Amino acid sequence: MPKKEKEIENIPEEKPHETTVEFLASLAGVLVTGLFIITFVVQAFEIPSSSMEDTLLIGDHVFVNREQFAPPTTWLGPLLPYRDIRRGDIVVFLSPETQGLFVVKRIIGIPGDRIHLRDGAVYRNGEKLDEPYAEHKKGDYDPYRDNFPAVPPSDENGVRYEAWQLGLPSHLQDGDLVVPPDSYFGMGDNRDWSYDSRYWGFIPRKNVIGRPMFIYWSFTTPEGQYQKSSFGERVGFLGHIIFHFFDQTRWSRTLRVVR
Repeated sequence: MPKKEKEIENIPEEKPHETTVEFLASLAGVLVTGLFIITFVVQAFEIPSSSMEDTLLIGDHVFVNREQFAPPTTWLGPLLPYRDIRRGDIVVFLSPETQGLFVVKRIIGIPGDRIHLRDGAVYRNGEKLDEPYAEHKKGDYDPYRDNFPAVPPSDENGVRYEAWQLGLPSHLQDGDLVVPPDSYFGMGDNRDWSYDSRYWGFIPRKNVIGRPMFIYWSFTTPEGQYQKSSFGERVGFLGHIIFHFFDQTRWSRTLRVVR
């Protein structure tokens, strides 16, 4: 009888282990990529006031896309969705009134738009806007705020920025405020409490930082906390966060997309 050939077992080859040098190289690549994204693509930002309620609350921490509204570059252009700022976009920008202050508002008017308010309702280019995101929580009547720009700006009407008091009349045409080139008109969703373009003027294009993408953490924070800048106040609130991290974190807002 013919001899049976011995079956050769397929023993899988053992994969070589990653060396320490290879591991460190991989880790360095991840760190460099993360640092690049944090430095050039996204920026963390904390909502400081109630002007954007209920879309954004005080204590919401968001990641801001810094590249979407930036001038396109030849090497990143195909990878990132660059586009112009549109009506309805929520943007983070540097305040034209207060140096170094980051502000977040919704874009209501782009260059060339004609804006006015009547009894709290916003009209753009002659059409009343449908704004499901807008809140009117105060409920009272303010002639300057609710019928902008029919009432001249003044200290008595809450307009503290002298440059806007002097400059607003030059942008009026037939009762409308006309948005100039390279500028935007922004308002907070919490209309009765928002200190916005009605009070300090247009948002210069160069001041725009980017667009909030999503909330990565939200913590119950008192009104005006961002104005407490002393060392003792900051350390005290940090201790409050550590002690109340679990019971005062708004878990339901985590990873919520900002629209």
